Amino acid sequence: MIKSMEVNELNEKLGKEKNLVLVDVREQAEWDEAHIPGAVFIPLSQLEARFAELPKDKALILQCRSGKRSMNAATFLQEQGYSDLTNLEGGIMAWMDEGFDVID
Repeated sequence: MIKSMEVNELNEKLGKEKNLVLVDVREQAEWDEAHIPGAVFIPLSQLEARFAELPKDKALILQCRSGKRSMNAATFLQEQGYSDLTNLEGGIMAWMDEGFDVID
């Protein structure tokens, strides 16, 4: 089952929980514009070739612009045997709407 998480909860957990990996699945131009500090960048277009870079023993939180591509990524990863998957509701748009830090 793929869980969902609000940006406020992610903001509380980032940097505190060692067993968590934030994965940004947007494309290069979007990443370059702004991204959440600490995120790992694997575009959805490269996920099929690169998913093995992601640990299966950690909680993966998938994030995109608004939540749709990250849900597709989570579904793909679930099919590859990953089990601790969470989709970030609202993506980076919701993150920025809350005024949380981004790297730009």
